[in-house]
Amino acid sequence: MKVAVIGATGQLGSDLVKAFGEDAVPLGHEDIEVRSLSGCINALKFLPEVVINCAAYVRVDDAEDEAEEAFAVNAAGAKNVAIACESIGAVNVYIGTDYVFDGKKGEPYVESDLPNPINVYSLSKYVGEIFTRNYSSRYYIPRVSSLYGVKGARGKGGNFVETMIKKAENREEIKVVGDMIMSPTYTRDAADIIHRILKQNLPYGIYHCSNSGSCSWLEFASAIFSFMNFGIAIKSISYRELNLKAARPENSSLESEKLEKYGIKPRNWRDALKDYLKEKEYI
Repeated sequence: MKVAVIGATGQLGSDLVKAFGEDAVPLGHEDIEVRSLSGCINALKFLPEVVINCAAYVRVDDAEDEAEEAFAVNAAGAKNVAIACESIGAVNVYIGTDYVFDGKKGEPYVESDLPNPINVYSLSKYVGEIFTRNYSSRYYIPRVSSLYGVKGARGKGGNFVETMIKKAENREEIKVVGDMIMSPTYTRDAADIIHRILKQNLPYGIYHCSNSGSCSWLEFASAIFSFMNFGIAIKSISYRELNLKAARPENSSLESEKLEKYGIKPRNWRDALKDYLKEKEYI
């Protein structure tokens, strides 16, 4: 089974390439331009059975001023990939996000909950989901949350874990948001779950593929320092103090009602974080 991974050099894409091993065909920016339908069709002429689209505009605040670019990649790009997949009979896998929800539920979101985007980025991703459903006869939408991975996020210049460690090593004052809840997810775990979904031929549709459990960014930072035996004081702040350009959901944590039915049980975020720190030889 040939599996094309679009965005293969990114944080999640690189772990998907590892998860699929010899089946993976990595496609980087130089290989495919998702904003071009003809570019997508030409890039997929080698007829993969599965196409995983990790290409994304992920700069949440910048998207407020760059809506056209965000929609070109996250929405129109998803449509182009979907049409290209349909033309060759490939399964289309579009990576979704927890940010499609408004965060007002007060508990983890499951696959059956209705999205309600509250910023340009999240709206562009939700439209990408809609295009994926409407233009693909066979599709998966694995939603993920607050990703961190060994590769680091190119669009964001690293990841939260590395940022916290760097600040601690530089003895900077550390302020972390204490009133935003999410499900931190190790990209290796997300990639393994997506791999299992495809290998087990699960029913098409949406799956929440985050690590289990939820926490605030403050709790996540505290766990990082605890595992590393850093005795560091962290100041809790409200996300409103940051005066961010884009609104954020206060609780966008994810939970899967569907995966456990098929014997897939995502591990707790603390266990995943510990493995990440070991992989990076921090502990």
